[in-house]
Amino acid sequence: MTGVVGLLVEELGDAVFTDAATLSVAQADKSGHRSASAPLAVVAARSIADVQAVMRIASATGTPVVTRGAGTGLAGGAIASAGEIVLSTAAMDRVLEINEADLLAVVEPGILNGRFNDILAEQGLWFAPDPASRAISTVGGNIATNAGGLLCAKYGVTRDAVLGLKVVLADGRLLDLGHRSVKGVTGLDLTALLVGSEGLLGVIVEATVRIRRAVPGTIATIASYFPSVTDAAAAAAAITAAGIQPSVMELMDSASLEAVATLLALPGISTGEAHLVVQTDGPAAQQEADAAFALILSLGGRGALSTDLAEGERLLTVRRSMHPAMERLGTTLIEDVSVPRSALPAMFAEIVRIEQRYGIRIPTVAHAGDGNLHPNFVFSGTEVPDVIWQAADELFGTALRLGGTLTGEHGIGILKKRWLGLELGDDQLELQRQIKRVFDPQGILNPGKVF
Repeated sequence: MTGVVGLLVEELGDAVFTDAATLSVAQADKSGHRSASAPLAVVAARSIADVQAVMRIASATGTPVVTRGAGTGLAGGAIASAGEIVLSTAAMDRVLEINEADLLAVVEPGILNGRFNDILAEQGLWFAPDPASRAISTVGGNIATNAGGLLCAKYGVTRDAVLGLKVVLADGRLLDLGHRSVKGVTGLDLTALLVGSEGLLGVIVEATVRIRRAVPGTIATIASYFPSVTDAAAAAAAITAAGIQPSVMELMDSASLEAVATLLALPGISTGEAHLVVQTDGPAAQQEADAAFALILSLGGRGALSTDLAEGERLLTVRRSMHPAMERLGTTLIEDVSVPRSALPAMFAEIVRIEQRYGIRIPTVAHAGDGNLHPNFVFSGTEVPDVIWQAADELFGTALRLGGTLTGEHGIGILKKRWLGLELGDDQLELQRQIKRVFDPQGILNPGKVF
C-alpha cells in the first residue's frame, strides 16, 4: 500500500495528503458515522487530469477510491477507511460558463451550492436545487445524491436541473454525457443514471446544468402554527389538494421547533406546537398565499402572512437551522423517507405511534410540498442503540407501505443498505449490481456503500 501512495505522490505531488488530521476528517461525514481506521491518502484533485491520474493508479493497483466533496452527506456515502484513496473534488470549484441565452451553466463539482447562486444572482439568474445545507454542500455532492431541498416541490430536484456531465470512469477514461440542448434522447440516458449514483459508477468532474431567470413578482411567506403535527400535515395536504403550488412548504414538529427555538433564542414559541411555513412566488404569489392562509386558518392554524423579502428569509432561517439544533441534542441519525403527499398526515401519525411504542422522541421535519420527511433519531454516544435501529426499521417499513421510498435525497450510503432489497426486490437489486459491474468491473469505486 505504501507503493500506491508513492505512485500518487510521484504523479500528483503536493496534491497528496497523508497527515493524520486530513485523513481523520475523511473518516466521517455529517451522518454521525465514522470509519474505524484511516484511509491511505487524500488527493485534492485540481483538474480532470488529476482525477484521471488517480483512477488510472487505482485501477492498475486494485485500490479502492472514495470520491468526496464537502463531506456534508447524511448517509455515510463519502466515508473512507483503511486501504482506500480519498479523491477530493472540493478544490475543483470554478464556474466555467454562464450562458443566459440558453439558460445553462457549466460548473466544476466543488463549487458550493450557495456560492454558485451568489454568482448567478449578480446576473439576475439562479439555480433551483436548494438543499438546507446549500451554504456548505457542493453541487457535485448534490448531483451524487440527487439532492432536493426546500424548493423542489415547484422547481424539481437536482436531476431535473442536470443537462450533461463529464465523468471519469474507474479505469481513468473520460465520458462526456448528455447535451446542451433543451431536448435530447440519443441512446440510453446515462446522465440521469449518474445523478444519484453515490460515487458507485464514476467521478463527476464537470456538470452542465439548467439555470433560471429571477422569478418576477411578489414573494409571500406564511409562518403558521398548529396544535399538533398531524394537524399541520393535514393543512399541508389540503393546500396541495387545492391546486396551490407553493415554492416552499416546510413542516416542523414540536420537538424540532423547540430545538430550533432554543438554538436561535426565538420568542413566542409555544410548547407542543407544530410549525408550517409556506412561501409562494411569481405573478400569482399573493393570490396563492391568500388562499393557502385561508385554508390554514380554517383548519385550526394561527399565523401571519408577509410579503417583505427580508422577513420571508428570516422565517425560512428557522427551518434551515434544524440540523445545527439537532447536533446540540446529542448524536443524531438524520433519516430521510418520502411518501405521496396525500399520505403525509398518515406518516406523521405513524411516527407518533412509533415514538410511543419505543419510548423515544423522533424530532421530524418535512419538505411538505413533496412528501419528503426527515425523522431524527437522537441518542448518546457513538454507537446506535438497538432500540433506535428497531424504531428505524419500523419507520422505513411504514413509509414503503404507504407507497413511499427509503430515501428522497440523502441516498443509501452505508446507513440504509440493509433495507435496499426491501424496496427494490431481488430482481431489480441484482440488475443494479450488474450495472455497477459494467461501469466498475473491479469494484473499486466507493466499495461497501449502497449494495
